This record gives sequence, C-alpha cells and structure tokens, in this order.
Amino acid sequence: MTATNDTEPRTPRVLLQGGSAHPSGRSGEHPSPPSRGRGRGDGFPPARLAWFVWGLGALLYLIGFYQRVAPAVLTDQLMTEFAIGAAALGNLSAFYFYSYVAMQIPTGILADRWGPRRLLASGAGVAALGTALFAFAPTLFWANAGRLLIGASVAVAFVSMLKLASHWFLPRQFALASGMALFMGVVGGVFAGVPLRLLVDAFGWRGVMGASALVTAALCVAIWLRVRDDPAEAGYASHFHGAGHGTGQHGAIWRGLMDVLSYRNTWILVIVPIGVAGSVLTFAGLWGVPYLRQVHGLETKTAAAITSSFLVAWALGGPLLGTWSERIGRRKPIYVITTAFVLACWTAIIFLPLPVWPLAGLLVLTGFLSGNLIIGFAWAKESVPARLMGTASGVCNMGPLMGGMFLQPAVGWMLDRHWSGASANGVRLYDAAAWQAGFTMMYACVILSLVLICFARETYCKQMTT
Repeated sequence: MTATNDTEPRTPRVLLQGGSAHPSGRSGEHPSPPSRGRGRGDGFPPARLAWFVWGLGALLYLIGFYQRVAPAVLTDQLMTEFAIGAAALGNLSAFYFYSYVAMQIPTGILADRWGPRRLLASGAGVAALGTALFAFAPTLFWANAGRLLIGASVAVAFVSMLKLASHWFLPRQFALASGMALFMGVVGGVFAGVPLRLLVDAFGWRGVMGASALVTAALCVAIWLRVRDDPAEAGYASHFHGAGHGTGQHGAIWRGLMDVLSYRNTWILVIVPIGVAGSVLTFAGLWGVPYLRQVHGLETKTAAAITSSFLVAWALGGPLLGTWSERIGRRKPIYVITTAFVLACWTAIIFLPLPVWPLAGLLVLTGFLSGNLIIGFAWAKESVPARLMGTASGVCNMGPLMGGMFLQPAVGWMLDRHWSGASANGVRLYDAAAWQAGFTMMYACVILSLVLICFARETYCKQMTT
C-alpha cells in the first residue's frame, strides 16, 4: 500500500481542431488521427477507454504486490529447494525490497523522461525476465538475482499510474484512481495467499512462477500496444493542464530532495512506518504463514487466509483513518493513539498464549490500525512547502518498504539463532520461543515508532506556506 512523487514536469500539449492534439518535444510518438464521434461531446476520451489504459498500468502494480508477498506461502518449498534456513530465506524475500527502495527516486526521473508507456512496458518486460529467472533458478544466487530484478522493475508501476491518471481522468477523479491503485495492490496480495497456495499444491512453485512470468510478458505486450501517455496520442483532448516537460529540471529534483530532508518531520515520518507498516509487510509478506503453521498447527491455506485478511484490513484502515484525521483537523493525536494500540496488539500477539481465532481477530485489528501510514503521507506533505509536497510523499513512501527490507531478514536471522535443530523434510522447524524472539525485532521497531511520533510537529491539516 504506497504513495509516491506526483510532481513531475510534463510536456505542454497543443490542442488541434476537432479535439486532437500533439505533444511537443516527444520523439518517436505519432498521434493517431482524430477519432470523431468516439469520445464524449467535449472531445475527451470515454471513461471505459480511460479506465482500460489506466488498468493496464494497474495490473503491473497488482503483479508487483503479488510478488512482494508470494514468498509467504512458499517458505517450505524455498527452504527445501535451496537448503537454506530462516536468515537466508528472509534475505531472499528482501532482495525484492532492496531494489524497490533504490528505484523510488530514479523512477520519478525516468517517468518524466520516458513517459508511462515506455516505463511500464519496460518494467513489465524486466519483471517477466526476473520472474522466469526466479522460477528456474538452479541456485540461491540466481533466485536472489530474480527477486532483485522483480523489485526494481515493478517499482515503476505506481508513479506511472499516477501520471496516466493525471492525463486520462478529470482532476476530481484523481483521488479515486489513487484509491483504486491501492485496491489493486491488495488484490494482488490476496491472490498471493490461498489461490497461490492451491496452484502451488497442484503444479509446483516453479511451474506457477513460470506461468506468472508468461502472464507478465503478455502484459508487457498489451501495455506497449494499447497504453498511450496522453489521450492526444489517440485523437482525444487531454485532461492535463500543467507545466512543461523539462529535461533541465532534474537538478531541481535533487535540490528539492535535500530541502525535504532538512525538515524534522520528514525524518520522523520516514522512520515511523519502518516499524508500523514494516511489521505488516514482514508478517503478511513472509513469516506469518509459517508462524501460524508451526506454532498454532494451522493448515497452510487457513494460515494464508488469515494473513490475507490482515492485508485487507490494512488497506481498509488507511482511508478510514485518513478521513477521521481530516474531520478533526489534526494528525498527531490519531497517529499516536493508533500506534500505541498497534503496540498493544503486537504485545498480545507475540507474548500471550492466545487461541487461534482471538489471535486472528487481533491480527485483523492490527492491520486496520497500521493503516495510519496514510495519515503519515498527508502529514509529511503538509510539513514542507507546497513546492516540495510530491518529493516529501516519495521520500516517506520509502519508510514501509525499508521496514520490509530490514525486518524480513532480521526476523529470519533471529529465528536461526534460536533454532533447536529440529527439521522435517528439509524444512527447519522453529518452536514458540524462537518465533517470539524473531518477532521481538518487529516489536522493538514499533516501540521506536511510538516514541518518535511524539516528537513530530502538528500541522493541523494545513499546508506549510513558507
């Protein structure tokens, strides 16, 4: 569930007679002839076409989220296949985050220079290659390389979707498109739960990942053939009215980044999600399923269903908590209170001998409350001058991703340190004490998050003007 930089300079577009247009300064693209009568009376593209174009980009984001959490139901297969323990498995999963985080800032520049069509098609192509490499990796080295390619390539999806939305949709529809993007991500996460488990049981993990590579490759072709950066390239009027596309503005991007990092709130609102949202990605994205199986004796499909519910609650919590914050006109009280409750929930989950279904209920509540990161995105944008809002959002989006990057291997390292030596069919078995020690890494980060958020400056839901 993410936000990113939405302040990209764009090429001015000159409207022609009949509602067509051409983008100035864009090489290699030739607008289609005007399509009279196909669109609305105002010359703008029909809604179904706009959603179709945007939806192809959203599918790459869905695939990216699916790949993000897929290792959770593959833990046994991966540990057996590559003869690895929890530390190496955590690192294998985290290779996705290493490259994803590294691509956050370059993606904005690439989207500005290439446009969403080229960037999405390239991302889908590299993602297909990375998935195939992961699917047929003969050794752990090549599996890690595949995960690294997947993370770097799907990192382009969200910012590209936002750019498409700003051109293909009315301004008042932009928030809807952003929300639908997050929904698509959750759909990918849910598919990586029970459905993926059933497919793996039927066809094996390598076969399923190989098929995933083929689907991603087909998406690459569809994006290249059907996506256009602007409706003008398909003979319609554009919804975008913005600043020009400037190759000389990338220096300003880096200066803006330094300016954003000079504000205390930025640092706080980057670090806080490492603990809160990072724990969600760590539990639901890798360690939740094996924990529920080994400690609570659940079937893999049941454990996957619980972790999927955890993710769905996380997605629902974000907009609801964000709306609550807007209504009371304050950020800090809700962020502090929800983080405190998240800490209380993790205390019970990690340290109390709870029955399965109360545990599942607490996980759902924890996911919902962890949606407070949406408040953090709004808070971060308000904490800097308006010209830096997009950069602040992109920087803060790195927090949850760094949480997954750090905590997934950290939990695995701690599990191996407390391993008793038990195994079954080549898979290491960890007792309740080992899992408790592993999850203490998440717990410590949530404590740090709660302490730090108390030092953030309240904005009262108002944008800084100086």
